[in-house]
Amino acid sequence: MAAAAVGIALTACSSPMQAGAAAVVGNERITVSKVNADAEAYVAALKKAKLSEADLGGVPVSHVVLQRLINIAVTEQLMARYKVNASETEIDNALKDPGQFGSPEINLLSQGVAPTDARDWGKAIVGLQKLQQQFGGESGQQRLSQEFSSIKPVLNPRYGAFNPQRSQENPGIFVDTGRFGKLTPEPAQQQAQG
Repeated sequence: MAAAAVGIALTACSSPMQAGAAAVVGNERITVSKVNADAEAYVAALKKAKLSEADLGGVPVSHVVLQRLINIAVTEQLMARYKVNASETEIDNALKDPGQFGSPEINLLSQGVAPTDARDWGKAIVGLQKLQQQFGGESGQQRLSQEFSSIKPVLNPRYGAFNPQRSQENPGIFVDTGRFGKLTPEPAQQQAQG
């Protein structure tokens, strides 16, 4: 239930991008160096679990990590807004959840989290669960989605723009915005035109 809220579509709005920022979420700046460091830790955790970047379905590691950092920032801001706290015990319990994979470590990796860097993620999961309960339990899911969507991150163009239409053909979390020039049509589209 909390995972559904985390997967809510985020959209970028126009605002000046701060130098060195991968994204700005409210008043929180997520730095490119933080994304890069977390991506390195995440790749190392994937290798340790005998998984590869190919298991991410074509999504770049930096995008998986940035999405996680954005989700955590949004959740922390909602927790502050609605005065929701997570105890260390609650965070510990959330990090022990094996999820659908039967393993806490694989569950974390599936969410773009290196197990060695999971405390903020666990806090966000607990916070989302508490927020949903505060908003009315199962019936509070829609409000939680609305609240989550109300905080709009601004992405560095280097990462593209949020991809609201994820599919097998285009699984990326972010899509190229053509920041280096006009996007060219896919080969199949070019053939159809010719």
